Amino acid sequence: MSEAMTDALPSTRGGVVAYLTVDGAMRAAEFYRQAFGAEIAAAMPVDEKGRTMHVHLTLNGSSLMLSDAFPEYGHPLQAPQAFNLMLPVDDIAAWWDRAVAAGATVVTPYQEMFWGDVYGQLRDPFGVTWAMNQSKRPT
Repeated sequence: MSEAMTDALPSTRGGVVAYLTVDGAMRAAEFYRQAFGAEIAAAMPVDEKGRTMHVHLTLNGSSLMLSDAFPEYGHPLQAPQAFNLMLPVDDIAAWWDRAVAAGATVVTPYQEMFWGDVYGQLRDPFGVTWAMNQSKRPT
């Protein structure tokens, strides 16, 4: 760890935190900033190959961790599979439009679903599927 990282580590938000391995962690962090309003809480410097060992983002009240793949240390890049990241939102149209404008592609257009909420899925340029859900139930 660099001295910058050990001096003031940000606290982690959320009970379970996703840790994504992507091809271009700093590019992904910038995409998530543009698409979802994420903020970079901390990041390790890039290595001589342009890879980042750790990026800590805050997004919609939770933490999201990112890393580039390091196959030489047993962490190869693999296509995301069998999961999505669920993003509960109050205004799905605004969140959706911002993500699509940033480069997310529509998997399932958002619409009112049989359970009563408005739900849809997007895929980011790194292959991760994001599910957005706007509750229609009274709070």
